[in-house]
Amino acid sequence: MDIVFIKGLRIETVIGIYDWEKAIRQPVVLDVEMGTDVRRGAASDQIGDALDYKAVSKRLKEFVSESRFELVETLAEHCAAIILHEFSVPWVRLTLNKIGAVTDAEGVGVIIEREGSSKAMGARRDAANDGVDITNDGVDITNDDRESAASMHSQQSIRDL
Repeated sequence: MDIVFIKGLRIETVIGIYDWEKAIRQPVVLDVEMGTDVRRGAASDQIGDALDYKAVSKRLKEFVSESRFELVETLAEHCAAIILHEFSVPWVRLTLNKIGAVTDAEGVGVIIEREGSSKAMGARRDAANDGVDITNDGVDITNDDRESAASMHSQQSIRDL
């Protein structure tokens, strides 16, 4: 699986548990890694065939800037859900850093990893392979090969934990 990332996306929002925090806007910084297959976009060189990180960034900025949450955990979960469902990625790792929340610390926050539904993963995989001949040293790679490799990758990742 390939990864498309967004690093250091700074957004002002209302977040916090204290009354004074609920009355001001504070910066949060998002780092996002999204699992995808970049081969279709690479082959066509067209943004319509790729995961559009600008569209993801714009959507996150829109959502986060208009949201009001007490906990960074809640905001992170909502952001991950948007990415998984609206952009049909199979996997996302999201770091939400509430900079300045603790004196003498660069930041505090959460790092979460979430997987999308198998239906969304299949739809993304099918869309990524429509009309693209993906080969490796002259050998065609089938959807069954990809599914088998993805399964082995997932099992290896679990063993690595």
